[in-house]
Amino acid sequence: MPWTKITRAQYLRNGLRYASDMTDAEWRLIARKLPPRRRLGRPRKVDLRKVVEAVLFILSTGCQWRALPREFPPYSTVQGYFYAWRDTRRWHRIVRSLVRQARRKLGRKPTPTAAVIDSQSAPTTQAGGPRGFDPGKRVHGRKRHIVTDTNGLLLAVHVHPANVQDVHGAVPLLERLRDRLPKLRHVFADRVYRGKQLVDALSHCGPWTIEIVQRPPGVKGFQLLPRRWVVERTFAWFGRCRRLAKDFEASASTEVAWLLVAHIRLLTRRLAMPSKS
Repeated sequence: MPWTKITRAQYLRNGLRYASDMTDAEWRLIARKLPPRRRLGRPRKVDLRKVVEAVLFILSTGCQWRALPREFPPYSTVQGYFYAWRDTRRWHRIVRSLVRQARRKLGRKPTPTAAVIDSQSAPTTQAGGPRGFDPGKRVHGRKRHIVTDTNGLLLAVHVHPANVQDVHGAVPLLERLRDRLPKLRHVFADRVYRGKQLVDALSHCGPWTIEIVQRPPGVKGFQLLPRRWVVERTFAWFGRCRRLAKDFEASASTEVAWLLVAHIRLLTRRLAMPSKS
């Protein structure tokens, strides 16, 4: 949805050093979710807020680690924290907490009962790692497979080679989601997930309802489809981060971490925004 003269003022970040920096209200949303200082060992000297803002700078601008401006901590320090929080699933836990807060702010229950699933093929670079060719999109790279709630908030993400069909890539994604959200049983999807193959593969997880939302017959060109447009908007939100223009990572888990950070960027800005009276 394009910005207008009225809505643009809500997203201005003129008072910050960089537009990717966090406001005090945004920082308070995640400050307590980061690891505390250790009682033993060498005292921490780096400010975690500067570390997070450095990660957001790379996400927003798409620059290399070594190209970090000198106002931030050394790139090796920022890189070390980013990968450590990836390996300890810190980014996952922050996203889950913020999604629950965002759903409460929207007047919804913390845990959803319906979701939307889709994938996006992204080209990779010379960094290497698992990859494949998606003949439908003519992309050599990986697929970003995501599940969102009906508001477009991220519930789960899985990155796999692009030659894996969506119906196969959705199985591990929905399996993990059922362990976390046992009440989630209804999933909206497009026609590539049709048939009994996906439902049969998930039969050990309990009952699932996969509702296929198809384009009306005879319609050509762009068509806004019920429910499915929500997950497409989530991919559009990711597209505002230049680091996600391609999959630059050698590891699929690192790409997952960047997708989670992109959603943290969105959620903190939304939650910190004052509610309309």
